[in-house]
Order: sequence, then structure tokens, then C-alpha cells
Amino acid sequence: MEEEASSPGLGCSKPHLEKLTLGITRILESSPGVTEVTIIEKPPAERHMISSWEQKNNCVMPEDVKNFYLMTNGFHMTWSVKLDEHIIPLGSMAINSISKLTQLTQSSMYSLPNAPTLADLEDDTHEASDDQPEKPHFDSRSVIFELDSCNGSGKVCLVYKSGKPALAEDTEIWFLDRALYWHFLTDTFTAYYRLLITHLGLPQWQYAFTSYGISPQAKALLGLFDGSSPPVDLNKPRGRTGIRSRRF
Repeated sequence: MEEEASSPGLGCSKPHLEKLTLGITRILESSPGVTEVTIIEKPPAERHMISSWEQKNNCVMPEDVKNFYLMTNGFHMTWSVKLDEHIIPLGSMAINSISKLTQLTQSSMYSLPNAPTLADLEDDTHEASDDQPEKPHFDSRSVIFELDSCNGSGKVCLVYKSGKPALAEDTEIWFLDRALYWHFLTDTFTAYYRLLITHLGLPQWQYAFTSYGISPQAKALLGLFDGSSPPVDLNKPRGRTGIRSRRF
């Protein structure tokens, strides 16, 4: 089945899209200035694709990640704002397909022949604390897969914390910023997906969960939101509590 672009405004005729987007399309479509709310429909993954991924990577895929891919092999939803006569893309929500759920390696981060290895860049000064789990490692202690490239502003990663062979219960979701610092997001994929939807895919929203927040450039883009406040305040990001109960 080929991918197909759809307007979730037709959610009444496509209830699976409404379920997939958790109803957020109604909020977007009712927001002043928002236009071109679009989702790229993707067919469900077949079970053998999941099994092949697990065998290839020597990792057991978490159950909620499996259920997500059995619903849709990846996710991509976008929306724009209208400024005068111009349409400006603003929101983007994405989850890689299984074929693009690839391991983060030296070659995927650098192309220069004498570039430092990721292990060379390890910073062990920020270990686990009461409010922050132990950060991922670029060496064999962790296995890291890219869920979303965040349009070049960083990477959202599915992290196996105990190396290979990797167990499903050892996973967490982390954000790797452009300076290669790690920031904890959630302990399950379902919780991360709800964060993604809740924050509407606003530019650099993951940086709201870092100590330095979103950039001035991203804040300027948010100012395009009908000249007023967007439905989500990235200075006060939605918390991680209360979003873990519903799983795929």
C-alpha cells in the first residue's frame, strides 16, 4: 500500500486517523491562523518486519512500540500557519518507519575520516540522580535507535540501557541535542508519543525539556501563530506525569 496524504479534518470518515492523532487535529483546525493540517497515511507494518528488525539488531522491541508499528509503519503529520497571503510550515510530528529505525553509530553522526568517535565525546560528569536517570552511553553499554531526526535540531532516540542482547524493559526515550548532550524525556514510547502530540510538533519543542530551553529563532516562529499565543506554552512544557497510563 502506498503512502497517502490526507486531511485529518475528514476524521469522521477515517476513525483510525482520529485514534492515531489522539484527537489533536480538532484543536489545530479550530486554532486561528492554522491551515493545511495534513497526515501522511502509512500502512501497518507486518509482523515479520518487526521480527526481522529484532533479529538484525539483537534487541526485543517494546510492546507499545510493536503495537504502534502494527497500527502504522511510521507517522508524519504537519500543519502550517497563514500570515497575510503566505503559508508558512510550522508544526511537524514524526516517528521513523521500521526501516529507518536505525542504530546511532559513528558513521551516522560523522563523515570525516579522522573525526573523533562518539565514545571520545563521552561526558561522565552527569550521572544518575534522584530526578534524572543515568544518561545513555555511545559505547557498548547502550544501544541507541533514532525515532525522529527533529528536522535537524537534534534526535529523539529509543535507548536500550543495558547493551546487547537488549531487553524491551530496559528502554527509555531520550533527546540528543546538536551539541551531543542527552536529555531524558520519558520512560516509555507511549508517554513520548503523547508528549509529541500534546506539543503539536512545534519547532524544537523537545528543548523545553532541557535546561536551556528553546532557541530565540524557534520563539520567533511561534510568534507567527496568528500574532498570539500558540495552544501550547513551551516556556511551561506539559509534564511527564499523567500521560503514561494509555499504551498502544
